[in-house]
Amino acid sequence: MSEQTINQEKKKQEQVIENPIVRYKNVSKSFGETTVLNNLDLDIAKGEKIALIGPSGSGKTTIIRMLMTLEEPSSGTIEVDGEMLWHKEVNGELVPADEKHLRKVRGNIGMVFQQYNLFPHMTILKNCTVAPINVLGINKDEAVARAKEMLEKVGLGDKVDAYPSQLSGGQQQRVAIARSLVMKPKVMLFDEVTAALDPELVGEVLEVIKDIAADGETTMILITHEIDFARDIADRVFFLDSGKIAEYGKPEDVLVNPESERLQSFLSRFHS
Repeated sequence: MSEQTINQEKKKQEQVIENPIVRYKNVSKSFGETTVLNNLDLDIAKGEKIALIGPSGSGKTTIIRMLMTLEEPSSGTIEVDGEMLWHKEVNGELVPADEKHLRKVRGNIGMVFQQYNLFPHMTILKNCTVAPINVLGINKDEAVARAKEMLEKVGLGDKVDAYPSQLSGGQQQRVAIARSLVMKPKVMLFDEVTAALDPELVGEVLEVIKDIAADGETTMILITHEIDFARDIADRVFFLDSGKIAEYGKPEDVLVNPESERLQSFLSRFHS
């Protein structure tokens, strides 16, 4: 058995996680004749920080869109905190989940998109309290207290009465992060959250995410092209290519000493 085969087997064993908070099992997704994810198996531990890297069209965004119930898997199952997401068990058989079940399980997940999607006619505070009041059903006073706490956490405690148009892009993205945190999700998804920002604003958003990650409690799945950031924040990095996990492991292994020529080629574009 070659050394490379031994390393691959060792990595497979390392990926088996007892009681993962997120589990993808044989998950595939196709759009017409195009397969964008092919039999994905992925377990993520509670509190773990996962970075997904890879070229456009490799399946990264589809992974988190399925977790957020924005895309339905073509086959396979996804579990969140021990519960099936897209399926329910009825009389010992898995059947498609109804909208009520989807909402319930999805309540454990928060997502921050490339675009901020803030309500322009609402203050920053109101933007952060609408969902907890209307979706979680908590009272206004608690929602306001939560929102102020999270806005402080992202460094915007003095902007509660401002409107989105009065903030920079970096500040608006930090509001979007605070808005998700107010919902107290068990899993946070970040989809290229700095992609729409001017380069000088990227750092402030990444610092906020690092601060959140430092608590060690929130599970995070991050899609990013910020390779240095992925190396600093992630417990494991997954390189996707053509709908499959082509290589994964600790950041120092995947990003510093990549095994495959395909990953070496991908990373070379980020080095001057």
